[in-house]
Amino acid sequence: MLTEGNPAPDFSLEDDAGKTVKLSFYKGKTVVVYFYPKDDTPGCTTEACGFRDAFDRFLARDAVVIGVSPDKPVSHGKFRAKYGLPFVLLADPDHSVIEAYGAWGEKTMYGKKYEGVIRSTVIVGPDGKVKKIFPKVKPEGHAEEILALL
Repeated sequence: MLTEGNPAPDFSLEDDAGKTVKLSFYKGKTVVVYFYPKDDTPGCTTEACGFRDAFDRFLARDAVVIGVSPDKPVSHGKFRAKYGLPFVLLADPDHSVIEAYGAWGEKTMYGKKYEGVIRSTVIVGPDGKVKKIFPKVKPEGHAEEILALL
């Protein structure tokens, strides 16, 4: 179970350009890892555009933004291009990283229960330790909420 103050699990996932990205690449920086269910859906678009619109303020705080979902790299590429997203989106089709970060679990839609991505965010400090966990976040205003903490 992911706990604040403990080391964040390292990961190695593919981005939309087919490059492998590891959390360890960003040692020494604050990393905002946000988990979202699906590219180009209303809530996920709202959240991603919030991070996009605040991107310069994340850079000013020496913070990196990384989005992770089960979608394939080609889907991420289309999503990034359509909305001008300046940050990395990583594909986790077997949801191993999503599970390691506690962002996979039971959800309910229209009265039906199913397993899926729980929209959440983990802030990893420059030392590689979990600084803050935001479970079950709301897409609107979430980037501002993260900036307030940083």
